[in-house]
This record gives sequence, structure tokens and C-alpha cells, in this order.
Amino acid sequence: MESDNNKRTRRITLRLTPGEYELLERKWKETTCRKLSGYLRSVIFGEPVVKVYRNRSMDDLIGELTRLRRELNHVGHNFNQVTKKLHTIDEATALKAWLISYEVQRKTLFSKMDSINQQVAKIVQEWLRLSSRGMR
Repeated sequence: MESDNNKRTRRITLRLTPGEYELLERKWKETTCRKLSGYLRSVIFGEPVVKVYRNRSMDDLIGELTRLRRELNHVGHNFNQVTKKLHTIDEATALKAWLISYEVQRKTLFSKMDSINQQVAKIVQEWLRLSSRGMR
């Protein structure tokens, strides 16, 4: 709890025009301050005010990469289901030869999917790092 000497008991009243208040509110909302009173105290006492910064130029790219990543995961899941079903069939030699070829193709597909997932994850991490830099 705050001691009696540190309690904020003094009040200041300030009248603003609607335009002035709108400007003040806009400037406040561009910062990481949660309350207007905290923002005003920081400005009045010359404390640093951290502005929110976000690199919105990559938003569309990140959205598309996220969609692609999700789609690749679905393809991989479906691929595994087909593989499981094919491995239960034991009829002809041709089928076994096809399964061997299929396994090679499957490994290639999953290798490429892993590569894409890793690249997307790197891009997302970089984007998050850059967009959160201004929020500290």
C-alpha cells in the first residue's frame, strides 16, 4: 500500500475543446500507457513515453504465409491417412513397387514441407521481433 505521503490527493481540472481532447486522446492511444492519467503524468514530468510501433507492411504476407502453413499441415495429415490405408493392402507385387516409390515421394514432400514451415516460422519470428521492438 502507498504511504499517506505518496497518495495522489491533489486534483487538477483542465478544460479542452473537443478537437483538443481528440488530439490528446489520439496521442495517448499511440502509446503503451494504459490510462490517460498515467500518460499525462509522464508528459508533464518529462518521463519517457513509449509509442506503439508496428510494421503493418508485412501483415498481408504474414496472413498468407500462415494460411499456407496451415494448408501444408492439412496436406501432410491427409497424406499420412492415405499412407496408413495403403499399407493395409497386401495384394500384388505392383502395389508393393508403387509403395516403395510412394515412400520416396513422401519423404521428399515432407522434407519440402518442413523446409517451408521453418522458413515461415523464421519470417513470423522476425516480424514479431520487429513489431514488438516499438512496444518496449
